[in-house]
Amino acid sequence: MSGTRIHGSEERRTTGLIDPVRYPESAPPAVRTKRAFVLLGLTLVLPGSAQVVAGDRRLGRRALRTTFGCWALVLLGLVAALTDRTLVVGVLTHRWWSLLLILALLGAALGWGMLFLNTLRLIRIPLLDRGARPVVAGTLALLMVLTSGSLAYGAYILGVGRSTVGSIFQSGPAFDPVDGRYNFLLMGGDAGEDRTGRRPDSISVISVDATTGSTVTFSIPRNFQNAPFSEDSPLWEVYPDGYNCGDPCIINSLYPEVAQNYADLYPDSADPGAEAMMDAASGILGIEVQAYLLVDMAGFEQLVNAMGGIRIDAGGWVPITAGEIPGTDPIRHYPPDGWIKPGVQTLDGYHALWYARSREFVTDYHRIARQQCVQQAMIAQLDPATVLTRFQSIAAAGTQIVETDIPQDQLGSFVDLGLKAQGQETRRLTIGPPDFGTPADNFVTYPDFDVIHSRVQDMFADGGADPSSAGVLPLERAGLVVHVPAQTTDDGITEEYLQELATIGDDLTLGDLLADNGECSPA
Repeated sequence: MSGTRIHGSEERRTTGLIDPVRYPESAPPAVRTKRAFVLLGLTLVLPGSAQVVAGDRRLGRRALRTTFGCWALVLLGLVAALTDRTLVVGVLTHRWWSLLLILALLGAALGWGMLFLNTLRLIRIPLLDRGARPVVAGTLALLMVLTSGSLAYGAYILGVGRSTVGSIFQSGPAFDPVDGRYNFLLMGGDAGEDRTGRRPDSISVISVDATTGSTVTFSIPRNFQNAPFSEDSPLWEVYPDGYNCGDPCIINSLYPEVAQNYADLYPDSADPGAEAMMDAASGILGIEVQAYLLVDMAGFEQLVNAMGGIRIDAGGWVPITAGEIPGTDPIRHYPPDGWIKPGVQTLDGYHALWYARSREFVTDYHRIARQQCVQQAMIAQLDPATVLTRFQSIAAAGTQIVETDIPQDQLGSFVDLGLKAQGQETRRLTIGPPDFGTPADNFVTYPDFDVIHSRVQDMFADGGADPSSAGVLPLERAGLVVHVPAQTTDDGITEEYLQELATIGDDLTLGDLLADNGECSPA
């Protein structure tokens, strides 16, 4: 009848004939199944749209507004990532912004999950054929894991990262580059039971161009002597003529010396020993070292294992040794417990640590070259895929073995520089042989700082040659004499061991065996 309004069940019967999405009762079984998957697809692609077409339109409209707002923020984030990575990383690492982002991800995960559950109610499982019910329910569960689960896991990862950043990095003001470069001191510290205090046996300064990310690494031998200090260094009062008390004053002894005896000279520092090492490195290189990173070598294995190992191309055999035999003159060695062979290989944490630290039978300069190689391999292999897939274990290792005074709020700009540096070759200079003289010259004992400062500036100049291209000193140039036991001893060193050393591989002598000990490159 014209003008008469249809109500109740009559309306559902009338509209049901043309609207099986909202009223599926009278729809054929195949249409009901198709409807269920359509509603799931709508909730996946455009959360809230399923409610608009088949349920509570008010709820659907609110959810759609939220969805469009989230997509706008994601799009804005993608644009920012392409145009200003520093801003994005700064937000992710900032203590408060990262917390807000974690809460937003958790809220989105919860809201999306509730919409899927509401969609399940709209599907009305009892109306489906028995065979379709488990398929629809399983699909919904899978979609909830992929959507809400992924968002919740992202919030968890961000939370782990936030905790890690807060544990490692310090609060404090940002610092500007000096002469267009950021200069960081990287130390590998060891505080073993047989040592007094922590001694940084691996000492490098990493200088990064603040614009391009071009990187130069300066390695300072642990036995470097006479390190100078500038007049504005607190150590000028103690060592106005440099750290020059002879053999006891090799540079790696400065850290425990200041930590134990002169900590009061750095009253505002959490680590006076590290501050002193920065002052010494600044004087040696003639540049201002601005921040430090200290890696505990005892936990280095854990970090490499967390990365899944590091790939290198080793040039020569490296012994895993038990050390020197006490009281022998000339010095003799216990038999190696094993060897790291030449060639392309993936080293786990144990072997990577030995590769970086082994110095038996060879010089410190071979070891420095291997340490540089390990550093480069780790930087090259900390790609986004590795970080994302192993983030939790890497973060856990980092909090246990890394100390630094780099400000947390400046981390974003440094991560961006690191990404720029990954695509470029790192140039290297060793402040000692082979780049400065030979061991016989005693350069590290009586250094010429004018020459060092000049070479450092040459490395910064555009097109400057890389002196490290000459490679590591051959054993004969290094003046190395390898002593092995000549007879059986109470230490269990036998003639068979001599034969093993002399004929490993294809009749290699020990000198041949170790000649390329320091040759290495990331694989």
